Amino acid sequence: MIGSLLDVARRHIILFGTAKFAAGLLIGFGLGVYFLPILTAEKGLDSDVLIELQASAERSGTFTRDLPGSDAFHWGDGTVRISDDRIWLEGQVSPGPDYRLYLTPSFADDEASFLAIKTESVEIGKIKAFTNFSIAVPDGVDVGTFPAILIWCEAFGQFITAAELF
Repeated sequence: MIGSLLDVARRHIILFGTAKFAAGLLIGFGLGVYFLPILTAEKGLDSDVLIELQASAERSGTFTRDLPGSDAFHWGDGTVRISDDRIWLEGQVSPGPDYRLYLTPSFADDEASFLAIKTESVEIGKIKAFTNFSIAVPDGVDVGTFPAILIWCEAFGQFITAAELF
């Protein structure tokens, strides 16, 4: 009888240990997906560079946190400025993996409206800093023909933020 009780206890201990190990792996993976981009992010532009860039700005827009597609974990806040060869943000976006900057043919304020125009949008590049970033505009892209700009998480298909350009 004691032997059978020990067998039952061993099985439960093994099952509990396996479940605990699997839960730890899942939690660790989730935390890694969230924190790795933060740990590997580039340093944003300093205020002197932002002041120099402002002189070349031709258009601008404002990222706000209150868009229908944004939430507590996916948001942008600040002024995005555009010149013929560069797009930069004076502000910040929520940290996350695989963020891309798009120029869009119309303003999209959530995931569904962006997916409807994604094929007509132009990807400018990957966002590598979450505060005061700058991205060079690829050759052949006429930034003046796009009325809006958007940040999208390519890895998870998640809307982050958008702005109309003026």
